[in-house]
Amino acid sequence: MDTIPSSVRTRIAPTAVGVALCAALCLPAWGGRPCESMPPTVASITQGLSLAERTVQQLDATGASVVAIARVGQDLSRYNVRYSHMGWAYKDGDTWRVLHKLNQCGTDRSGVYRQGIGDFFLDAPHEYVAGIVVPRPEVQARLLPRLKDAAITAPMHTRRYSMLSYPWAHRYQQSNQWAMEVLASAMDDKALDREGAQRWLKQAGYQPTELHLSALQRLGGRMTRANVSFDDHPPELRFTGRIRTVTVDSVFTWLQRSGTGGETLTIR
Repeated sequence: MDTIPSSVRTRIAPTAVGVALCAALCLPAWGGRPCESMPPTVASITQGLSLAERTVQQLDATGASVVAIARVGQDLSRYNVRYSHMGWAYKDGDTWRVLHKLNQCGTDRSGVYRQGIGDFFLDAPHEYVAGIVVPRPEVQARLLPRLKDAAITAPMHTRRYSMLSYPWAHRYQQSNQWAMEVLASAMDDKALDREGAQRWLKQAGYQPTELHLSALQRLGGRMTRANVSFDDHPPELRFTGRIRTVTVDSVFTWLQRSGTGGETLTIR
């Protein structure tokens, strides 16, 4: 186990569910992990490991040392969103590892975890599909030392979690937002904290996804889920139901549009 800050866990995160929809209110969820879950089946383990094997083969074929990696937790097509959760996969010797942020048991707290590729997909996802984007070589070179040394990325982590956190605020932080701010800190030596990382992302032209949620959805989500908060969103957006947040799809779109990364590779 690495000697790293207490906010970073190096272990298998069991039942690390990338996304769970609120059944009553249809609220999206990114990077969550429920406390109650069904035990994995032989079929789900087999499919998860098969996807992991194919993913490793594809990662090796790219010749990359760092890639953005995503999974499909549940069906978010109603929001025009394909992938639910992302992290950074990096080559450690001959082994691929994933550094990513997860919500802890549906609470308002989170941690950063280091896992193997197999662990990343052992969550009985909606689809056994992975998405990867290979950053430019110079971006990989900047990211790699930060991913290996969690102490460097620690300033980019806020433990308070909201699944729909506002991209340009610091009160909360969801999983995909963390991944983007880590990238920003790698690209800008002056981005020593989350404020600096967000400033770089704005200047680089990143645009979050805008979801449209009714007042009932917002109220119900806030009252029934500890990991849902909207008080970091500007009133003029929140009160009109325009909730902006970081989705994997918006990240992948920006990576390609900005030239920071290549096309999305899909692995089934």
